[in-house]
Amino acid sequence: MPTYSDSQRSLIVFLTCCVAAIGGFLFGFDSGVINGTVDGLQSSFNSDSVGTGFNVASMLLGCAVGAFFAGRLADKYGRRTLLLVAAVFFIVSAWGSGIADGSLEFVIYRILGGLAVGAASVMAPAYISEIAPAHLRGRLATIQQVAIISGLFFSFLNNYILANLAGGSTSELWFGVTAWRWMFWMELIPAGIFLIALLFIPESPRYLVSARRDERAERVLHMIYNESDAKERLAQIRDSLSEQRKPRFSDLINPKTGKVLSLVWVGIGLAVFQQLVGINVVFYYGAVLWQAVGFSEGDALLINVISGAVSIAACLGAIALIDRIGRKPLLWGGSLGMAVTLAILVYAFSTAEMVDGSLQLSDSNGVLALIAANAYVFFFNSSWGPVMWVMLGEMFPNQVRGSGLAVAGLFQWVANFAITMTFPIMLASIGLTGAYGFYAICAVISIFFVIKFVRETNGRELEDMAYV
Repeated sequence: MPTYSDSQRSLIVFLTCCVAAIGGFLFGFDSGVINGTVDGLQSSFNSDSVGTGFNVASMLLGCAVGAFFAGRLADKYGRRTLLLVAAVFFIVSAWGSGIADGSLEFVIYRILGGLAVGAASVMAPAYISEIAPAHLRGRLATIQQVAIISGLFFSFLNNYILANLAGGSTSELWFGVTAWRWMFWMELIPAGIFLIALLFIPESPRYLVSARRDERAERVLHMIYNESDAKERLAQIRDSLSEQRKPRFSDLINPKTGKVLSLVWVGIGLAVFQQLVGINVVFYYGAVLWQAVGFSEGDALLINVISGAVSIAACLGAIALIDRIGRKPLLWGGSLGMAVTLAILVYAFSTAEMVDGSLQLSDSNGVLALIAANAYVFFFNSSWGPVMWVMLGEMFPNQVRGSGLAVAGLFQWVANFAITMTFPIMLASIGLTGAYGFYAICAVISIFFVIKFVRETNGRELEDMAYV
């Protein structure tokens, strides 16, 4: 068995986690690219507000299914195997979304992409958590959120550049094809890189032990730990799995009470509140939102790029803090910041006036809305954005990790679908003020949820996670 120096082991762990996190980049790119294509979808498919909402949100149906089944399939076939399947689905979806001639065809390809996003959303952080040593796990798992936000940023930048080159998202770009279709096709590049890179990383040692492949698991652990620590970690994994039966969903039920484990409800709460604060309205409908209060399409797409850059900076801040101050302080602090900035947005949007058939903000309130919106994005991506995925990847004991992730992931994407689908309807019925007022209330509630129900996981080995 080859020997590795400490620096080599650190580099192997870092690069392996980066490869897994490309799934997060594609998650972000696939989620954000739709932002710049809404006008193209409306004009090409002649869809109304409800139809447009479904075209945008359809991917999330696939996300819910992908997230729900990914954990169980990964327990059976392996984490890396599921990520490879997801990479193929990303490629098919990116190509198909760009060639679609109607809503039905488009929705089918987007759902395929959603299956990939859902699988990557739960498998990438789980894989990273199972590869990373405990003292580095928070920072390495946060790479996933940096990747997601980087994917969003580059999708926004991609949309902005292509729309500018063509003169608009619905204008022809290269080879007589409209710009919004090229926005989808650009995803083929990172998706192809992801597929190839996955062939060079190892399988999760915890999966290998559960699959009775202890020799391979030990080889992987030797790439991460020194010889004595690798043997000790292997023994700990064996003990935690304790020659037990295959994981199953019934493990989520407390045998003494017959009720769902409280830990599962906490995971569901984390997953749902991450969406109820409305962040994906900014990611999916940012261009629509800013055009609704008087900005041009070009300016709205540029604002998205700025928000993406702010998000990356916020994630880097989270990486610096998550293993120092812990997960829980970041969560409630982020909730507090989002509640305040959302309240400011509600005020700014409430002052908008109708001018020539469209809403307009005054110059001062337009600046206030921009600052508040980017502050809101900053608070989210320095807290709930990365921390929720970190906690879902590490808070469940080994026996229920796959099933727990499946259930929490399902609720996360169902909530995402509900928020995304209802935004155009809320915009038409109660306006931006009402919609953002709802998101602000949810942010306030999430503060109390974190303080009362969430337990700190910082610095604990995965084998030490308890059924609480």
